[in-house]
Amino acid sequence: MKRRVSWAIGLLGGAAIAVAAGLAVVAQPSGNQTSGSGDSSSSAGPPGVPVIQAPPEVTPPDNGTSDDTSDNSDTGKRAPTNSLAAKPAAPAPVVGPKPVRSPAAVLQALDKVTAETMRFAAPVGQPVRYKNLVFVVKACESTGLGGPSPQESAYVVIDVAPLPSEGIAPPPPRRVFKGWMFANSPGLNPFQHPTYDAWLITCMAAAPPPA
Repeated sequence: MKRRVSWAIGLLGGAAIAVAAGLAVVAQPSGNQTSGSGDSSSSAGPPGVPVIQAPPEVTPPDNGTSDDTSDNSDTGKRAPTNSLAAKPAAPAPVVGPKPVRSPAAVLQALDKVTAETMRFAAPVGQPVRYKNLVFVVKACESTGLGGPSPQESAYVVIDVAPLPSEGIAPPPPRRVFKGWMFANSPGLNPFQHPTYDAWLITCMAAAPPPA
């Protein structure tokens, strides 16, 4: 009888140990049973127990210039610059002194046939005759006065107008020259005529008295 009781007690103890071992296996997390389980198995808990998940990690913003460079690299364009402000201002043109105008010019004429020369004053706007030539000075200007080499020029109009003779009507005047004469460079714009020659000597500061 005692043997039966001890044998029953042993069976009950073995059954209790087996039940306890089974409960321990069930209570273990599923992640320990299989090595290939992912994050979802590790976050699961026992039935009826709420699982608190950790908040996601937040990356702090970079205070450097990475945002500006990324924006520029995405668009592929740089910020516009004021190219007009970067250019230097053009220098102002240098304006020299205005030429001084004179009331009269001094001319010299030459008769190539007789080798006779004559120097005379020609007031601006008044005709002056030398043999068959009539001179009209339109302007006489001087530049660089007071300097080492002043420049003088006159705008002269020359007509050929022969004097009337007895019983013969004179031909109409014919213009043979119109342009600037230069006192320092007579050959720059010379008066060309088969019989006469003429050139500018200087500009007069005052008009000559009327003849």
